[in-house]
Amino acid sequence: MDVLQAVIIGIIEGFTEFLPISSTGHMIVASHFLGVSQDTVTKAYEVIIQFAAIMAVMLAYREKMSFKKIQLWQKLFLAFLPLAIVGFIFKDQIKALFTVEIVAWMFILGGLIFLIVEYFHKESETLIKDVESVSYKQALWIGIAQVFSLIPGTSRAGATIIGGLLVGLDRKIAAEFSFLLAIPVMAAVSGYDLLKHYHEFADAHWGAFLIGFMVAFAVAYGTIKLFLVFLQRFTFVAFGVYRIAFGVLLLMLM
Repeated sequence: MDVLQAVIIGIIEGFTEFLPISSTGHMIVASHFLGVSQDTVTKAYEVIIQFAAIMAVMLAYREKMSFKKIQLWQKLFLAFLPLAIVGFIFKDQIKALFTVEIVAWMFILGGLIFLIVEYFHKESETLIKDVESVSYKQALWIGIAQVFSLIPGTSRAGATIIGGLLVGLDRKIAAEFSFLLAIPVMAAVSGYDLLKHYHEFADAHWGAFLIGFMVAFAVAYGTIKLFLVFLQRFTFVAFGVYRIAFGVLLLMLM
């Protein structure tokens, strides 16, 4: 992996990780078209830029990084558990699903679900207006919805945001809960991958890795801020349309 490839993939990770358009799906597709082989060094680089995304959301929500917010983090941990359990049990089966065709179809299906949910969603009727007011029951249901993100192309952010909307959160709070839930999820996934592939870092192109880390961090932080501004004026319909169009394009290019 050269510097240019590292920068492009870093931008894609930073921009898509917290949007409901599947960072994994975009990275699979980008790697395919950039000619980046899915070897162990590439996996090590993905760990690096995922840590960059984690640090970006922690900086954006640094006021939540406190023991005073212990109840919020208990809810986030509860929401994390379904994904952790199902992902660990079925990890081998999940790996077999990582194909461009499955990514394409899940993009389309996810887009349709967003359009349907937005059609029925009434923002004025939502009861939860603060992320710390999310109940344990709502957190659990969001965690169950997040399990669907194990299918490549579904989007972790997309699954959790849809789950949030369905249990009564408004768009902004659903997005914020999704951002914060990314911290334990990505920390666990990246930590596991780090332990599994730590020896591959010896062969890493550290110059490219460092540049990619900084790019992914900056893009992720900016995306979080801009996404929340976007949601003050718009709905998720545009993301639904984008997902469908992108999925159809992938099927046409296969």
